Amino acid sequence: MSQNQTSKKQLFKNIHIGSLIKKLMIERNVSSDRACIFLNCTKSELLNMYDSESINTDVLLKLSKLLEYDFFRIFSHHLILYAPPSSQTPEKETKLPKFRKNLYTQGIIDFILEQLRTGEKSKSDIIEEYRIPKTTLYKWITKHETN
Repeated sequence: MSQNQTSKKQLFKNIHIGSLIKKLMIERNVSSDRACIFLNCTKSELLNMYDSESINTDVLLKLSKLLEYDFFRIFSHHLILYAPPSSQTPEKETKLPKFRKNLYTQGIIDFILEQLRTGEKSKSDIIEEYRIPKTTLYKWITKHETN
């Protein structure tokens, strides 16, 4: 497995949000001074954020805006891959917004098909581990073989 595949897999499974923020701050050349002003924090507090595995959602929202990157999507991808909704549990009524439960982004599809291409996982492994319907997986395979 290549370094990129390993890091992509770890990105979704074991999320260390602080290190991801730090990495993007460097990639986007955002100075710590600018970030501190935007977040209304000290440099010491910013450095502590880089070391944190978790972060306050208000701060994460501000960082998403500053860096023009949806950090929340990383957590959504984790939920799609590692905690998909069970088809055996009846859905309960809620006043909260309802999202389509099987909304797979192109990034998720690519991630799963890459595991299949490299032999890291078999079709049955993917279906079982990620609870992706067999027909959905086969549609992805067919669509991406022709592209």
